Amino acid sequence: MKKVLILCTGNSCRSIIAEALINAKLEGISADSSGVKASGRVNPNAKKLLEEKGIWKEQYHSKTLDTVIENDYDLIVTVCDHANETCPMFPKPIAKIHVGFEDPDGKGFEAFEQTYKEIESVLLPKVIEALK
Repeated sequence: MKKVLILCTGNSCRSIIAEALINAKLEGISADSSGVKASGRVNPNAKKLLEEKGIWKEQYHSKTLDTVIENDYDLIVTVCDHANETCPMFPKPIAKIHVGFEDPDGKGFEAFEQTYKEIESVLLPKVIEALK
């Protein structure tokens, strides 16, 4: 099983959506997510969307980096520019890719649906490619 860490700033929208999509759609790959400055909450629209798609799990929550930094990962994916610029050094060398998405936080539900579609169509193939 390959392990991926999705890194964002707040860990409330994009990274949670990406974590859920990878866990639901990519065989043999599991994902965690974390925030450089975790907000401590999952955006209600992100949760609602994942529930509608049938891929929400109660274990999804906004986490700080220190809760996952000791875990073993095969790949780190940054999904916002700030996390890419401030991505911390991990104890072990880990491959890293950046695939940025606009933050839907503070926007309407359609923005979350759009972000979900973009993550599914753009990020998932790049994760598969990076783990080959």
